[in-house]
Amino acid sequence: MTEEINFIIDEAKESMNGSIDHLNKALLNIRAGKANPQMLGAVFVDYYGSATALSQVANINVPDPRTLTVTPWEKNMLQPIEKAIMIANLGLNPMNNGDMIIINIPALTEERRKDLAKQAKTEAEDAKISIRNARKDANTDIKKQEKEGTSEDICKDAEDRIQKLTDAYIKKIDDIYAEKEAEIMKV
Repeated sequence: MTEEINFIIDEAKESMNGSIDHLNKALLNIRAGKANPQMLGAVFVDYYGSATALSQVANINVPDPRTLTVTPWEKNMLQPIEKAIMIANLGLNPMNNGDMIIINIPALTEERRKDLAKQAKTEAEDAKISIRNARKDANTDIKKQEKEGTSEDICKDAEDRIQKLTDAYIKKIDDIYAEKEAEIMKV
């Protein structure tokens, strides 16, 4: 195998790993009824005029599986944090007790579970599309190498390796989705 072909394969693998990482991050935001500090990862608070991640201005704890607590480092941040959680539209209802914000995570209804499973399926499909795009880009680059004089056998072998990588990553996505779906549907 030529150096260029190996580079193309490595690049495809890196792109596919990126798709898996992105899928894992996206699935963290799909809550399965259990409290998780990452649920508040998309919340940004107005902190002295700049949008700052909630984790940068407060401690987020999980005292039990159905509760999140947010303890700001500055007491005057209680109201802005509470407002930011409401604005983030996460379906959560923060309660301010003067020291911290307590968020009770409601139990999911069957219908909501199905919606979340659909959302997870959409994320998995997007990741598969990304994997296939990486395969297409790699195969295009391999074809260019063939036109530039790399032997047909080497190029065919490289395309087979790219296809095997693609199949492996698609299977990985299916496994990740199946695990998330089971977690969501478990009552």
